[in-house]
Amino acid sequence: MTGPRPRPELHSIAVHAASRSGGAPTAELTHLLAANENPYDPLPGVLDAAIEAAGRFNRYPDIGCERLIAALARRFDLPPTRFAAGAGSVSVIQSLIQAMAAPGDEVMYAWRSFEAYPVITKAICGATPVAVPLTDEGYHDLDAMAERVTARTRLIFLCTPNNPTGKAVGRDELTEFVARVPEDVLVVLDEAYAEFVSDKDAADGTAVCREYPNVAVVRTFSKAFGLAGLRIGYAIAPEPVAAALRTMATYGVSQIGQEAAIASLAATDDVMKRVDLVIAERHRMEDALIEQGWPVSRSQANFLWLPLRERSAEFAGACARAGIGVRVLGEDGVRVTVGARESNDLFLATAANFPLEHGR
Repeated sequence: MTGPRPRPELHSIAVHAASRSGGAPTAELTHLLAANENPYDPLPGVLDAAIEAAGRFNRYPDIGCERLIAALARRFDLPPTRFAAGAGSVSVIQSLIQAMAAPGDEVMYAWRSFEAYPVITKAICGATPVAVPLTDEGYHDLDAMAERVTARTRLIFLCTPNNPTGKAVGRDELTEFVARVPEDVLVVLDEAYAEFVSDKDAADGTAVCREYPNVAVVRTFSKAFGLAGLRIGYAIAPEPVAAALRTMATYGVSQIGQEAAIASLAATDDVMKRVDLVIAERHRMEDALIEQGWPVSRSQANFLWLPLRERSAEFAGACARAGIGVRVLGEDGVRVTVGARESNDLFLATAANFPLEHGR
């Protein structure tokens, strides 16, 4: 007697969840540089808003996130009908795929990129994933992606800056790409790390989605705003798409998360001061690694990418022995979050003692 059997495709979700290191420190890992979390404690006003909302958690949250959506609409000067919120950007991405793609439809993305794309596309939604290799430098190959569009393509995800390579899509190349995509294909700019971009030539999805009717933007409060544990993200989308997302996100965001996000938007200046500190620390780490001889390139996110290939697990093991958690992505490389300075210094010291294949 075997009993009920869940779909075997769901195994990939368990593998994805088990492979990350984040959350609370453990006895072995006290420096968590794996999940791209914000290293700073919650801002006082944001924490106060969350605590005050916690006193009412016997009540259901605002089902439509109306106050939060109104705050986002004011921030971006767009109609509230263009917005939808969800439990983190991953939830919004899942809702987008469920709303737009049926079994047999295609969902395109670069690879390597955000690991949730193939998992959600195939295991959860039953659609067909189409992975287009990145360039050797870790950028989206937009020409190759445009050539792979078929009559079955429903969504194209562009992760910019790309997770894990940290490369941002350029403004001009993005507009050229969108012009080549059929109007019935939704181009989704996954901008989870947008606030950390310092390249003036990088695309700004919130500007592009004003010009093109088939462009959506997904962002999150988890990274720059430091609300990872409260799980809240949002989309700026064409009105019919945003309406569909709102119907699928019933009670998807807690009231604590909503109030913290509203307070965070009000404290954007303070948030961006912290972002500037992360960017400065990112530059310091990159400079140090380059001086050590590492094959690292400039990132536009709050993490660094080390393309270590088959030595990825070996390097992660060295980090773990030093009490540092980093993110191993198969045999492609290791992603390292820009964390608190103490953690970053320990990481740099560990990297300096790791023997590179071709010396230093």
